[in-house]
Amino acid sequence: MDALAGLLDGPRARGAFILRTVLDPPWSLRIEDRAPLTVVAFVRGSGYVLPDGGEPVPFTEGDVAVMRGPDPYTLAGDLETPPQAVVHPGEISTTPDGAALCEQWNLGVRTWGGNPDGSVVLLSGTYQLDGEVSRRLLSVLPPLLVVPPSDLPLVPLLCAEVARDEPGQEAVLDRLLDLLLISVLRAWLCRPEADTPAWYRAHADPVVGRALRLLHADPARQWTVESLARATGVSRAALARRFTELVGEPPMSYLTGWRLTLAADLLREPSATVASVARQVGYSTAFALSTAFKRVRGISPSEYRATA
Repeated sequence: MDALAGLLDGPRARGAFILRTVLDPPWSLRIEDRAPLTVVAFVRGSGYVLPDGGEPVPFTEGDVAVMRGPDPYTLAGDLETPPQAVVHPGEISTTPDGAALCEQWNLGVRTWGGNPDGSVVLLSGTYQLDGEVSRRLLSVLPPLLVVPPSDLPLVPLLCAEVARDEPGQEAVLDRLLDLLLISVLRAWLCRPEADTPAWYRAHADPVVGRALRLLHADPARQWTVESLARATGVSRAALARRFTELVGEPPMSYLTGWRLTLAADLLREPSATVASVARQVGYSTAFALSTAFKRVRGISPSEYRATA
């Protein structure tokens, strides 16, 4: 496993809110749902994403955008049309003056909008990502990114499935949304304008990439620089030097950060204890985890769980 795989391995889509929106020009939608992450595929038509306080970003048919919340934004066919609908938390939609729109714009299974035969079709999926593992990657993403259609073959398949209502359909849509999101992130992280983090670029190195995958796959193992070097087929000194150069920190320092990130995620589970979490992430006792957690994060695991 690598860090990108970890994005959806824990807090993957489960009953994600997926919607096909059908509209006619002129159109404009105000999004205030405070979702941590939203994926929007522009299936038909063109227009703009207008982040609050940012410059308008144009999109064309086939583009896919990822919006990192919770800040509001507007989707519109042009820069002059005022919003006709506002999307609020809890999948509630209203007119700008507060009148309910959910029933009025209901066009069938997972379909919503002003005209069932409209010339503009948007496909959107929203995530509720609370985990620290997700934030580790999402923190390096811009508030808005747009990937062109040539990189994304999954949009037509998701569009075909979204209006179907068969047994297990939600699970099918969740997995397709996950695949689309990973495809978008991989495509974007390879683009020259992406501020790709060092730990992501290092995955391409034959030695450091293997070391990172080993640490992510088995963080509870009692790794040392020497044992990690043996597993990657280089000397201890060579691994330490190359890892630090490419990732920006030594192997054991990186492992500590990854373990504590996983621990923070696991501590959110109601049935978890500090001792059980410690064992899962490679600490021999609850005291050892608490000491490391407080040293790095400034609070104990119990205090973190109470605030989280």
